[in-house]
Amino acid sequence: MHTTSLIKSTFFSLIILVLCTGSLNSHAGNHDFKQIKASKTLRIITWQGTESYLPRAGSPPNIELEYLQQFADKNKLEVELISLKKFDALIPALLAGKGDIIAANLSITQQRKKQVKFTSSFAETTEYLVMAKDAKALASGKALAGRELAIQEGTAFATTAKGLAKFHTKLKIRKVPGEIGRDEMMDKVASGEYDLAILDSNLLSAMLKYRNDIKKSLQASSKRKIAWAVRPDSKKLLTELNHFLRDHGLVKKAGGSKKAAAKTQWDRIKNTGTIRFVMRNNIPSIYIWRGEIMGFHNDIAKKFAKDHKLRYELIMAPDNASLLNYIVEDKADIALGFLTPTQKRKDKGIAFSRPYHYSSEVVVTHADDNSIESTTDLKGRTITVRPSSKYWATAKNLQKTTPSMKLVAAEDTMDTEEIINFIGEGKYDITIADSHLVEMEINLKADVKVVLELTKPQGQSWAVKAGNEALLNKVNRYIKKEYKGLFYNVTYNKYFKNLKRIERHHEDETSHRTGKVLSPYDDFVKKYSERYGFDYRLMVAQMHQESKFNPKAKSYAGAVGLFQVMPRTAKQMGFKNPAHPETGIKAGIKYMDWVRERMKVYEVREDELVWFTLAAYNAGAGHVADAIRLARKKGWRDDVWFDNVEKAMLLLSYKKYASKARYGYVRGKEPVNYVRSIKQRYEIYKQRT
Repeated sequence: MHTTSLIKSTFFSLIILVLCTGSLNSHAGNHDFKQIKASKTLRIITWQGTESYLPRAGSPPNIELEYLQQFADKNKLEVELISLKKFDALIPALLAGKGDIIAANLSITQQRKKQVKFTSSFAETTEYLVMAKDAKALASGKALAGRELAIQEGTAFATTAKGLAKFHTKLKIRKVPGEIGRDEMMDKVASGEYDLAILDSNLLSAMLKYRNDIKKSLQASSKRKIAWAVRPDSKKLLTELNHFLRDHGLVKKAGGSKKAAAKTQWDRIKNTGTIRFVMRNNIPSIYIWRGEIMGFHNDIAKKFAKDHKLRYELIMAPDNASLLNYIVEDKADIALGFLTPTQKRKDKGIAFSRPYHYSSEVVVTHADDNSIESTTDLKGRTITVRPSSKYWATAKNLQKTTPSMKLVAAEDTMDTEEIINFIGEGKYDITIADSHLVEMEINLKADVKVVLELTKPQGQSWAVKAGNEALLNKVNRYIKKEYKGLFYNVTYNKYFKNLKRIERHHEDETSHRTGKVLSPYDDFVKKYSERYGFDYRLMVAQMHQESKFNPKAKSYAGAVGLFQVMPRTAKQMGFKNPAHPETGIKAGIKYMDWVRERMKVYEVREDELVWFTLAAYNAGAGHVADAIRLARKKGWRDDVWFDNVEKAMLLLSYKKYASKARYGYVRGKEPVNYVRSIKQRYEIYKQRT
């Protein structure tokens, strides 16, 4: 996937408040760049249907609006995101002055050019028909006679479908709700409810990496150019945007000389304007939480690309061996994964940067295990590690001095974090891991501990293909500049030091309360629960779970306030200070209402809807959607949370299932425990009131 994937999701993903057109703030008359600067706000119009997903081979789905965020930062502007339910409402909203720019995978068409002005094109896409995997293949366009093509009105796909129908007069067009997401569309195609649909090639390629129930069919369109749109009178804004696109290498500079042939890997990267990073889908590297792409390696890769004015693509390695194979095979430019330089890896054709992190190898066991004080205590124990990891050699050396220690090979698809998790669950006996990874796991849940340190701190590096000296030099300069600097320290602490859930800053309010008073904020909770149709006792239980009634609470991910609302979510709902008790409560309950509407798309049982909503509030609607699909495949009820979809959510912690999920890996225990804890407290509250 290349630059088209820049456009395939919104910056704020599923956490955005969907606004109705009638409620948007409009600006009468010309609102060009001068007026935008005066207002200090750039208003971006986008579409609800563009969803986030785990980028497995291409630019991250939020990249389009990340660039607009950079544009806004450069010009000292705040971003106001306006997300509309209907795609065909985008241009009318722009022309009515209700936003300044459209960023929504918008194709340049002759009809649209009559209404709006487009920036320089920064991506191209080709559309294809999609059908169920077991459906009879279409030999040619003639086979479309009598077939039915599902489309969402106002999209570029709809324009393509209508063009096909004019040429193939017996092709039927079926209009489907604009609120349905891409994966939901494909679910209906796979089940046979929809006969055919349309997707662009890059999004389809990404989908085919995690689902095997659909297939690519005939090409439906020629290449389409993608761009941002502004009003015809926004001439200065258009100029500034085009300058930004050229300055950041997203489009070629007009009149520029032909680029010289690439002599080095770095030349190729500069010529294409794109750098490719390969990593694993896990918390240290990249994952999705509450609709946002997060991860230590993702964050530092993004900054490297930004500093060098490059687009960045992310490739998810299916297993740990592939992480380095992709470098050797030139499927990626840089591998990130706390890699320790070893001679075996160097012999494979890998070159390593200067260290960007140091870590010791340690023995890990269950938190209740007090039997190991030295290596002699490893007699008769079973140690589980991956053969492709550096830990295997360490374990083999241990066996030389402790022959009775049994060594078991873990599957190479397993991350070290997954193995550590199995130690905590009692499924494995002991393992070896890097100290920082164990520290992260202990921060999240204290069911494992370190009992022995086997090595001194070892340097860990970025990896590139041997011989790519120019690229390696760029990496080394970047690491020298950033290592232990402000950005590095803040980012490292975010993912490895501050991962604990909300600390108990003060005594649990419910431990000494009696009667009908449940919290210090009952009046506010009752007020907004009634407004949005929730049982206030349930909302108090959720508030306790989120913040322990501490309005100043802040999570490692940046969520704040009594309901731990993400700052971007609060901002898009119009709340500037969610740390204020009443504001935080209103923001949390209003967002719960939005998430509930999102969950209704999945047709869960009405009396179960609130549990799905809570799970989505905690982990993100995307992970819940993945769990619903997995439950269906497992033969469990997909409309019941407890003992059904929650079981599927737990499975998404394992690579076997996460690799086939749109949103990838998730710590399934967190949303499962979250919902059960709230339900338990809710039942107590109901008895008291």
